[in-house]
Amino acid sequence: MGMTLSKKLFALMMAMCLGVCCLGLAACGGSGELKDGTYTGQSSYFEGEAADGAGYGVVKLTIKDGAIADCTFETYELDGTLKDENYGVSLSGNQNKYTKAQNAVKACPEYAKALVEAGDASNIDVISGATVNHDQFVEAVDDALAQARA
Repeated sequence: MGMTLSKKLFALMMAMCLGVCCLGLAACGGSGELKDGTYTGQSSYFEGEAADGAGYGVVKLTIKDGAIADCTFETYELDGTLKDENYGVSLSGNQNKYTKAQNAVKACPEYAKALVEAGDASNIDVISGATVNHDQFVEAVDDALAQARA
């Protein structure tokens, strides 16, 4: 017992639709072969009050066997000064602002570690007090991954 012509046409149309959908998803940029190597990505500049995290983020990704094997993330003030253990000291002598600034700095390695574990920046939750850093991180990761896909 063979398939009727209409069933064959329906099966063919479904197969074609599935193929087109798969090609469309691959073209979205979410997937794609990552080339092994080390890539550096940078976020755009966030301009605002220093207490609000003004500056930019830089990610360094190592891709091995097509996957993210290592990641570092650092943030910088608009003048290029690394945000480190001294970041926030000059913020009006306000202990709360300094604590907030330091919590954001401490979130940087946490974001990097989470990326290596998750493999995808869109699956990384925002750390309280480090929302600007999260946005800079995701943007810098996207920049580095675009290079790895090129």
